[in-house]
Amino acid sequence: MNNTTAALAELPTELLDKALLSKQFAASDDFRALSKTLCQQASDHLDNAFRADADIQSLIRLRARFIDTLLCSLWEQFDWQDAEITLAAVGGYGRGELHPGSDIDLLLLTGTGCDGCLTSIEQFVTLLWDIKLAVGHSVRSIEQCVKEAEADITVVTALLEARLIVGSAALLDDLREAISPQKIWPSDAFFRAKWTEQRRRHHKYADTEYNLEPNVKSSPGGLRDTQVIGWIALRQYDESNPRKLAELEFLTEDELSTLINGRDFLWRVRYGLHMLAGREEDRLLFDYQRELATLFGYNDTDKRLAVEQFMQQYYRWALALAQLNEVLMQHFDQVILHSEGPEQIEAINARFQIRNGYIETCHEDVFVRDPSALLEVFVLSAQLKQVAAVHVSTIRQIHTHRDLIDGEFRAKPENRQLFIELLKSPYKLGRVLRRMNRYGILGQYLPEFGKIVGQMQHDLFHIYTVDAHTLEVVKNMRRFMLPRNQEKFPVTSRVASRLPKRELLYIAGLYHDIGKGRGGDHSELGAVDARIFCENHALSESDTELVVWLVQSHLYMSGVAQRKDITDPDVIQQFATAMGDQLHLDYLLVMTVADINATNPTLWNAWRGSLLRQLYTETKRALSRGLENQIEREDVIEQTQNEAREELEGLGFTDEEIGELWAAREDDYFLREKSEDIVWHTDAVAMHYDKDKPLVLVKPAADTHTELATQILIHARAQDYLFSATAASMEQLDLSIQDARIYTAADGMAMDTFYVLDGNGESIAADPGRIRHITEVLTEQLSDAHRYPEIVKRRTPRQNKFFAMPTETRMSLDEERQLSVLEVITPDRPGLLARIGRIFFDLGIELQAAKIATLGERVEDVFFITTKDQLPITDSKLRERIQDAIRTELDQQAAA
Repeated sequence: MNNTTAALAELPTELLDKALLSKQFAASDDFRALSKTLCQQASDHLDNAFRADADIQSLIRLRARFIDTLLCSLWEQFDWQDAEITLAAVGGYGRGELHPGSDIDLLLLTGTGCDGCLTSIEQFVTLLWDIKLAVGHSVRSIEQCVKEAEADITVVTALLEARLIVGSAALLDDLREAISPQKIWPSDAFFRAKWTEQRRRHHKYADTEYNLEPNVKSSPGGLRDTQVIGWIALRQYDESNPRKLAELEFLTEDELSTLINGRDFLWRVRYGLHMLAGREEDRLLFDYQRELATLFGYNDTDKRLAVEQFMQQYYRWALALAQLNEVLMQHFDQVILHSEGPEQIEAINARFQIRNGYIETCHEDVFVRDPSALLEVFVLSAQLKQVAAVHVSTIRQIHTHRDLIDGEFRAKPENRQLFIELLKSPYKLGRVLRRMNRYGILGQYLPEFGKIVGQMQHDLFHIYTVDAHTLEVVKNMRRFMLPRNQEKFPVTSRVASRLPKRELLYIAGLYHDIGKGRGGDHSELGAVDARIFCENHALSESDTELVVWLVQSHLYMSGVAQRKDITDPDVIQQFATAMGDQLHLDYLLVMTVADINATNPTLWNAWRGSLLRQLYTETKRALSRGLENQIEREDVIEQTQNEAREELEGLGFTDEEIGELWAAREDDYFLREKSEDIVWHTDAVAMHYDKDKPLVLVKPAADTHTELATQILIHARAQDYLFSATAASMEQLDLSIQDARIYTAADGMAMDTFYVLDGNGESIAADPGRIRHITEVLTEQLSDAHRYPEIVKRRTPRQNKFFAMPTETRMSLDEERQLSVLEVITPDRPGLLARIGRIFFDLGIELQAAKIATLGERVEDVFFITTKDQLPITDSKLRERIQDAIRTELDQQAAA
């Protein structure tokens, strides 16, 4: 740090000298106003020092010292009548740490003679509020403190770090004695309570350091994890200073360095957050991530955004601190609390044994003598069910010796064989791989994996970093093998359980996204790395080709399911041809479902699952009958009509009546709709006598799988803006359209089917009251689509605003079906479908179908469109007008 920066880190003397402040107060007509001015001066000075890269420890301790000085000077403005009273700092302020927006936690500890100073206490606290200090205070006697502390672990924790500001030091010493481990909360009980508290806190944040908007204070790997270490050490050793703990050999020198440097980095992040927000804000929101990246000196590159580089640094420190917390918590548990208890030791081999469920080395130089043991310890953890975790002493040895994994280590056949054995192991593979990542072994053995550790994908679709997502994919693959997941993933679980070589699936999972962040097609880049891995690890040529194909094709199946018309036999034939055989189809299904659920589980729903299931089933049939025996569209139409006709005749319809009701329907209708739905539609339309009034029907719950999207049938006279009006009305009803099939018949009647979920992605089928309301509203609003409701103008969600991207459009021709295919990729926003529908009408475009896919903050919608004459759009100028109009409309709305 240069001299200028060093000077900035010191507050002016008049802000830290109690005598000078007291004189200013005595001479001031309004010391409230003066206090506010002094606080602003101190904040401005420290903020400028922060921007100039001053030492963060100095900044937060100087802020605490300034508040100490200010409180002492204000305290002297009141008459305490020689009462025994103490003003003490507690919590973070008690540690002498104060960030710009942090609460100033105070304890007014009362002793004898305080009855006459209650008014002064009240006036003092009111003064602090008046000058806008973020004060949290309590007024208690020692007895009251003890009573509260006995009942609440958070209270005793705050009191542990109580620090005298002004008043009776003896009274504070008496309090410390009263809450000592000999009196309440002995060390072992305190530790267990804090560990339980931490587990609950971690669970609140999904037990991951990798939240999109992590809480710098409370998320796993956050500041609270470092504070827990200090509190437990303070209770056990009466010491929380990290350097002192290293002298006590509670911390190693490497751990000390990680603790201090990681804590300082998080302190800088937290300070910046508070400064930018102008208040206490510990969530690393998208609102601030870009600004902090700039403050921390990052710049965008051709391959990676500055914010992604900054967040990768955050995640890597969070991972390191989470590992340190794990080691030290386990150290407390094993070495301190259970050091004198009975031990169960089970020998494994000459290198490893199991001690009370934890695998450990038999001697300290195991890894030096045999570096292969750095992989063997994890192989054994995944092969032996009785191994709960790695012993703390062994974790430390792994951390010390992990650099032994170098090019020579990776080239040895025995080490390559060990890694393959790990992937074939029967137990806890996902958990073991996560530990390997946390301890730095996975990235050391696979350097290409090491590059993606902590790598953020700056969007709302990918809620994990690339490495966390990758390990979640493998974990999901394992989950499909377990009976408890068969109900949620019935087809995928059955398919996964019969895969002949599961390790090939796991390898593809490890490499499918490994090419991200390098620029270019990550699937192709990952396939190159996967091929090198497979060849280095002596996989057969056929196994290698399967893994490489899976990495290259891992997005293909979900793309077809979500963006193609999978009722079309030609689409199924093309997909089946790409699969080639059942084996490739099976592997790709498991890969796809594991990937989607590991990308963002909240975006997975049974509708997406049903699309994949339908694609899998139809492709399996195509492969079974042989790719040379393609089923013809006419055969599908005839079979569907025959099945529907037979059922309708059973309902009393004559052949002539069926013919009249179907006369206006095009072949596409019978190709895309199921026979049972055609029966439902036909029966409803036959009973619909008032053609000027729209018929709106919601498929009954009894006929709908309650977890799938609900079908809504709209039969109405074709009129301007019908689709746009329907989309606007459904959005007002908080319905999310998943699929839309638009049929306009020769008789001028539209028969449209929509598959919908509610705004949260849940089914509406089991809510009859809501279904009645939907039916009534749609019927009323679609009676005259020209007067359709205003396009929804709800506010765009906060997070979406930070992912602005220009709208992308593409148009292509489906020659087989004589349709134009329009793809729209754009940020999600209210009223989107209604706006696109209005553009279609204005330009004389007929919408035949739509596939809707919302992926986090963006949508990837596909529209199948024609001219009014039901012909594909071949006019290049019209094609460009359509795309220009959509891009302009949506991007102008985004900018508004």
